[in-house]
Amino acid sequence: MSEGKKKGVAPGSLEGARSATGSEAGAAKRWSANRKKEVVLRLLRGESIDALSRELGVEIYRLEQWRERALAALDSGLRERGDDPLTRQLDAAKHRIGELTMEIEILRREREARRPFALKRSPR
Repeated sequence: MSEGKKKGVAPGSLEGARSATGSEAGAAKRWSANRKKEVVLRLLRGESIDALSRELGVEIYRLEQWRERALAALDSGLRERGDDPLTRQLDAAKHRIGELTMEIEILRREREARRPFALKRSPR
């Protein structure tokens, strides 16, 4: 009988997990983002956090942290706007205003540069 079955844990489920006592050989392994995502999805589907903690050998507070981070990322991802036409129009208008402002500055400088010559009167 395998060690995982003796403890009431599915074989292979401790891979990369930390045991409750921290004495497992795999205690130093890290959880991949994909495995964390699978655990968070299980939590969101309604599985008991206590049962998952026992099954995976991960502390409850850590599972709660993963869930909170995932929900925060989900919120921020949903707040972002894709290709908003109003934003595109506003950006185009700002770009055009910038071009016109630069053009006005250039024309003013040219006019000021010519002004001394324009102030001279003819010798009549």
